[in-house]
Amino acid sequence: MYRKKLEEYMENHKEEMLEDLKTLVRIDSTRGEKKDGKPFGEGPAKVLAAAQEMLEGYGLLTKNYDNYVVTGDLSEKEKGLDILAHLDVVPVTKDWTVTEPFQPLVKDGRIYGRGTSDDKGPAVAALYAIRAVKELGIPLTKNVRLILGADEECGSSDLEYYYNIEKEAPASFTPDADYPVINLEKGRLEAVYEKVFAEPSIPAVLEINGGDKVNVVPANAYAVVAGLAQETIRTEIEKDTSGVAFELEGNGEKLIIRAKGRAGHASLPEHGQNAVSALLELLARLPLAESDSTAAVKAAAEMFPFGDVNGKALGVCMEDEVSGMITMNLGILTMDKDHMEISVDSRVPVCGNDENVTEVIRNCMDKNGFYMKSGALSKPHYVPADSPFVKTLLESYEHYSGRKGEARAMGGGTYVHELERGVAFGCAMDDVDNHMHGDDEFMVVDVLVMSAKIFADVICKLCA
Repeated sequence: MYRKKLEEYMENHKEEMLEDLKTLVRIDSTRGEKKDGKPFGEGPAKVLAAAQEMLEGYGLLTKNYDNYVVTGDLSEKEKGLDILAHLDVVPVTKDWTVTEPFQPLVKDGRIYGRGTSDDKGPAVAALYAIRAVKELGIPLTKNVRLILGADEECGSSDLEYYYNIEKEAPASFTPDADYPVINLEKGRLEAVYEKVFAEPSIPAVLEINGGDKVNVVPANAYAVVAGLAQETIRTEIEKDTSGVAFELEGNGEKLIIRAKGRAGHASLPEHGQNAVSALLELLARLPLAESDSTAAVKAAAEMFPFGDVNGKALGVCMEDEVSGMITMNLGILTMDKDHMEISVDSRVPVCGNDENVTEVIRNCMDKNGFYMKSGALSKPHYVPADSPFVKTLLESYEHYSGRKGEARAMGGGTYVHELERGVAFGCAMDDVDNHMHGDDEFMVVDVLVMSAKIFADVICKLCA
């Protein structure tokens, strides 16, 4: 049986696997300035070149797609499976403690370094799965292709370029997420709305600023208020029950109200405390002069009440059995003396569409004097959990992990969101925080080796 051979191969090649991963991690592949022939800068082009040399060294058939993507094929046969991973990484800080970000280190059963878990480690696991099948001479009737991209962290334009040239395989997975299998990714509406008004009468809110990124629950926000006494504002702060912390600054005509909540990802807004929404509710309770700007503040507070993370006030609250509840995040809000701009990020279940989400929100905004500056709904991505493909992945996962497998939905998008027949499969485990995108990122060595075994097993089944 090939499983025993594959298991022995991975254990015998563990140190080689780690050395190859170190080679890739040493390259700072953060996106840089575009240059001729290097669409994502020097680092991503360099890591693609290193990966291609590695693939060729193990006998794979390689091709470089203009430094957007490098591929490695097991054979020239008809494709049965694509495995997609990316070699670009997010920026680093100076706060690493175990090792420097691009100086990989194996310590206490972990390998540390930027990209070890996202996504160079999983890419190497996939490479060794293909290498093992090739070197062990396991007979297959179909080809498997490893697709290594260089722009996942900044929008996946690498895959857009690649799939304008090549066709999608009958089955695809990316080890750029979590085990067991993510077969459903919600759609996403990222939209910006604006209201323009005349300069307000005093007392008024003169300025609001909150949030930096639309896909993050804003932890901080402030407002500048004119024409009200400190005592009046403090009274309303004392009444607040949101749990968000407020501070009042200044003692003149203009006062600053600062709100401190808790950040979170827009796909899980219930895990955060939205400082902008809490601040809006406080401002809406103040005795402001009647004006279009005051109306804008009150309307925003009504449409995005604190704690409403499912779009109830907007009229779009919905859920379905396979993908769960819609989520709504007011990510950024800015206001000055003549306009307010609101940016939202909504993760939409399979039952959602432009008619029952995009247009409903637009109509609600219109009634309150806001117009939609930009916004388009990306459709949900779904591969049925009972498909033979998903069942195959889960069976291999269960065999090698000893854990129960299940297909899951998520609010975020993965590297295969635009692929009709793609799912996310590995490599993060539920009980391990790999510090992805954070300081001291690592991959558990045993999980890396286990993943290589799982992927090889899947290749043998799907390409037999």
